[in-house]
Amino acid sequence: MELETRKDSADNRDTLYLMGGLALMVLGAGLILSNPKVRNTVTAGLSSVLPELRGKIGLNLGEVGSDIKRYMRLRSM
Repeated sequence: MELETRKDSADNRDTLYLMGGLALMVLGAGLILSNPKVRNTVTAGLSSVLPELRGKIGLNLGEVGSDIKRYMRLRSM
């Protein structure tokens, strides 16, 4: 019984480390791509390899702002 508990604890810890590492990688990529110069460089590099993505990678703050406002109104109800 004690051995199973120790094994479950180790599995849970390993899963936590994996998910934490994944979250840090996504956060890091987001922080790096938030710089306009880096985003333009990455987009230019990707468009030469994948031309169908041209113009589709980017942040449209107008759409995000309206979604946030709508969420805040729903939350205040």
